[in-house]
Amino acid sequence: IKLEQSASEVKRPGERVKMLCTLSGYRLTSCNIFWIRQRPGRALEWIGYMSTGNNSPGYASSFQSRFIITEEDSSSRQYLEITSLTAEDSAVYFCARESLAVSSYWTHWVRQPAGK
Repeated sequence: IKLEQSASEVKRPGERVKMLCTLSGYRLTSCNIFWIRQRPGRALEWIGYMSTGNNSPGYASSFQSRFIITEEDSSSRQYLEITSLTAEDSAVYFCARESLAVSSYWTHWVRQPAGK
């Protein structure tokens, strides 16, 4: 089982970014993909999740306005889009597969505003 990420990007405040999480090597009938971030020097923050093939995301209350989780029809590719970026969005962003066995699998992106 493998999660793969899109490349890191540098964005300016006010822009948007769309991150990709690709899941392979797993039977995609029903699997939760979680989105999490960690800002520098801060604790992990749970953004939201979506079950594969469901296209109905759930969000933590503080991430309901500018954060959008979507999925391609194939169910193997999920996206996290952040609109109207601010400096506070600079963080390591993770996607994680629900742990159905002993291990879970992680991938991440580093997102920093221009000039940082």
